Amino acid sequence: MDQYGTEEEQVEALRRWWDENGKSTIAAIVIAVSVGVGWQTWKANDRQQQENASDIYQAMLQAMDTGDASAEQELAGIDLAEQLKADYSGSAYAQFAALHLARLAVNNNELAEAKAQLSWVLGEADRGSDIAQVAQMRLARVVASLGDTDQALAILEEAGEGSYQASYALARGDILLALGRDDEARAAYSAARMLATSGQGQVNMPVLEQKLQSLSPVPARTIEASADVQSEAVDAATSENDVTVDVGTVDTADGQED
Repeated sequence: MDQYGTEEEQVEALRRWWDENGKSTIAAIVIAVSVGVGWQTWKANDRQQQENASDIYQAMLQAMDTGDASAEQELAGIDLAEQLKADYSGSAYAQFAALHLARLAVNNNELAEAKAQLSWVLGEADRGSDIAQVAQMRLARVVASLGDTDQALAILEEAGEGSYQASYALARGDILLALGRDDEARAAYSAARMLATSGQGQVNMPVLEQKLQSLSPVPARTIEASADVQSEAVDAATSENDVTVDVGTVDTADGQED
């Protein structure tokens, strides 16, 4: 026998179920539809926001990145970058715009402004992201140029694992070299070379090799060779003195015999 003997019983069971659960079911459906519509609306709005930010960013690049940009074009590019930061602060475009502003500030020797822009990026970007790592590395260099080398080194030490480890080691070496801590700088440069060759970042290898060569100690065999030359010179001088003494002694003896 079926669970429900007649169609009427099935209908009655359905009615009772509906009385007990119908309202909550409708509410769940309404919520699900609302969430779905809301999600689609949010996605469409987010996509439009990204497109708007992209358009502004491209206009900023055209204004700022041309080699012969006029002062007016540069100012227009700065305004567009600030617009991105104000209206689309959560987007990667705004963060890249701030990096451009920081670079421009460094070129104009406005280091405090560069520091502010890079700090803004770090406040907006996801921790550990590529853009955050770039901003952190550049911030360390700017802070070092402002004279606070201890803070600069601390900023580099805060960096975790990422794609720019070789660049971080190179920056650490440059700061240590400026402090006259040559041994530590050489160790940092060596680490940068090792990291770069193992695929943990990219650096200008010819420049890095030059820095390492300038800090390389004199090889031991060169020191030994120099010591041998000096020893030979001393031996030769000693032998010459001995000959002189001997000749003098003979002359004196000859004179006494005369």
